[in-house]
Amino acid sequence: MNLETQISKIIEANGAALYDTEIVTEFDETIYRVLITKVGGIKLDLCASISHELSPFLDVNPPMSQAYRLEISSPGIERKLVKPVHFKNAIGEKIKVKLGAGDKLKGILKSADNNGIVVETKAGEESYDYGDLNTCKTYFDWN
Repeated sequence: MNLETQISKIIEANGAALYDTEIVTEFDETIYRVLITKVGGIKLDLCASISHELSPFLDVNPPMSQAYRLEISSPGIERKLVKPVHFKNAIGEKIKVKLGAGDKLKGILKSADNNGIVVETKAGEESYDYGDLNTCKTYFDWN
């Protein structure tokens, strides 16, 4: 069983789901960020509970060889879409897409499968393979 699967089991035991993990450096500090989701949203108490359970597990099964800080958080209302499951769970939401050629588009995510996505734009429905996508994220109209 790989580390991500084990982390996922700890999170699921707390009533949430693993969204993604990432390693980032901020202000010369390495952060191992564990992003979680839950229907109805993520509360700070849930992040704290998961952190208290995950921290000793990661002390025994470290995600990297260097020193790091563990951070548990929600991916947010405007979140990165990376894995096919992220896209599948975002069907019906507004997304921003940067394509490999540098083109950008906005639209509604109409469908997603293991090969690619369909986005409804002002020009109509457009299909893209995951390999054509550079970065994607959901977005919220704050107006």
